[in-house]
Amino acid sequence: MASPLFHRKTVDRILREADRPEHQLKRVLGPLSLTALGIGAIIGAGIFATTGTAAAGDSLRVGAGPGLILSYFLTAVACGFCALCYAELASMIPISGSAYTYAYATLGEFVAWVIGWDLILEYAVGNVAVAVSWSGYFQDLLRGMGIEIPKWLATNYNNAIQSPELLSSAPHIFGIPLFINLPAVVIVAAITTLLVIGIRESSNFNSVIVAIKLVVVVGFIVVGAKYVKPAHWQPFMPNGWTGVLTGASLVFFAYIGFDAVSTTAEECRNPQRDLPIGMIASLIVCTILYVAVTAVLTGIVPYQELGTAEPLSTALRLIHLNWASGILSFGAVIAMTAVLLVFQMGQPRIFFSMSRDGLLPRKFSTVHPRFRTPHVPTILTGVAVAAFAAFVDINSAVEFTNIGTLFAFILVATGVMVLRYSDPSRVRPFRCPWVPVIPVLAIISCIVLMGYLPWVTWLRFIGWFLLGIVIYFLYGQKNSKLRAQERTEAGANP
Repeated sequence: MASPLFHRKTVDRILREADRPEHQLKRVLGPLSLTALGIGAIIGAGIFATTGTAAAGDSLRVGAGPGLILSYFLTAVACGFCALCYAELASMIPISGSAYTYAYATLGEFVAWVIGWDLILEYAVGNVAVAVSWSGYFQDLLRGMGIEIPKWLATNYNNAIQSPELLSSAPHIFGIPLFINLPAVVIVAAITTLLVIGIRESSNFNSVIVAIKLVVVVGFIVVGAKYVKPAHWQPFMPNGWTGVLTGASLVFFAYIGFDAVSTTAEECRNPQRDLPIGMIASLIVCTILYVAVTAVLTGIVPYQELGTAEPLSTALRLIHLNWASGILSFGAVIAMTAVLLVFQMGQPRIFFSMSRDGLLPRKFSTVHPRFRTPHVPTILTGVAVAAFAAFVDINSAVEFTNIGTLFAFILVATGVMVLRYSDPSRVRPFRCPWVPVIPVLAIISCIVLMGYLPWVTWLRFIGWFLLGIVIYFLYGQKNSKLRAQERTEAGANP
């Protein structure tokens, strides 16, 4: 008999439980809204912030140089494999739990808990990185307007300790210098409030800022193309394939988001058709833009100059286009606002599904009587993200997010193969082609990218993984509704 740890919920049961009136969310999203949500989640801190470090390198890794173009392409291929796997499961199991729910149906409760715990790294920790980057571009925008926020109110301690002058100028409490990234806290609070109010309002707001960000990104490509010097692309791969693959492992953060579309499954009008469209279409659009932006960026200035938190603005300033740099900073603020919105939308819906299964407290699965949103986990996620964004630097959060997401993608690809074997007759509105080839390629791609992350990131991930296991055994398995029902059925049928 299989261990209770790996007991699975049938797809029929998952769909039936999600259809209960007390757990129903408002279904208002169509394919265009979902594609906009995907683009909103993907184009953000990844392209506006991590591009510089990936190209120039730092003390922990070598840079990809102009070969970052290949890094983005390779990462897009890996994400494409994963997106096809996600699309099949999302069309079969259109539930807001995303990869957590898919794992419950294919790999069992324990693995589902692990992936649900792991997704916190993608959405909540990922949003910490985005909020910190948002704050950097927002301050850059204000400086262009002649407004300067006191440094101690707009940075974190890790960055501050590199400046003795800044340490001495900050206020002190009991001899300890006080630093807080206040703009990051404020934007997270504003986004959280909007998400509590409603999904339609959030989607409409996202569509507007996605249109603005696309105009800004295309504008950077058009304006910057005039200043490209092919000599800057030489050598194209200064650190060979090691640099390219290391860059790919870092810019993977730029593609995180297409899977966030699946967390809105219970708010889609026709999830079986529209979820695959939203995920795949947003990934294609963003890949084209990323490759073009990277080609222009590394062509207008030497890649060694790009190791800043605002590489696109830095490049424009270096070629004396300060007016364009100001516009870009505005666009980056808008772009990352959309990312914050979609990621902050995704995490509470994971908690919502886990709570509905009894693996988290019942309060997490309550629905607001007026707004029909999962307001409790939305507010708690907002508080947690704001607290960490106030004190954490972006690089640590980005790498932590990447390894967690790659691990989740591996489990999703595995789930596709398992469900093809265990439930072959199940109707699949979207079928991943060439199974098991595509899922296996997805798994291999993710493992390769994980292998190029710094060892310290692996240590943090292992620690996080072990903490999740402890919480599961102390709370999750004791309160699991699946376990409770199995015990009841076993008692009724001795």
